[in-house]
Amino acid sequence: MTSIQNYRGYAVHASAHRLRDNSFSANVLLERADQNPSDSEYRFYSLDYFPKEADAIEYSRRWAQDWIDTRG
Repeated sequence: MTSIQNYRGYAVHASAHRLRDNSFSANVLLERADQNPSDSEYRFYSLDYFPKEADAIEYSRRWAQDWIDTRG
């Protein structure tokens, strides 16, 4: 499952995938529209682990917003 939102010039693709133990890994892809294609993507995997998919996605979304706020 993936959730996409726009935040301060980035498309935030928050996602989660199920692991063997049935927990979910929080992941996120950030795409910046105003940059060169080679410099416009940032991917982060396994930010943390959660028992519910929705919790992993929400964590990815909040993590991305914090990253964008501190990095710009």
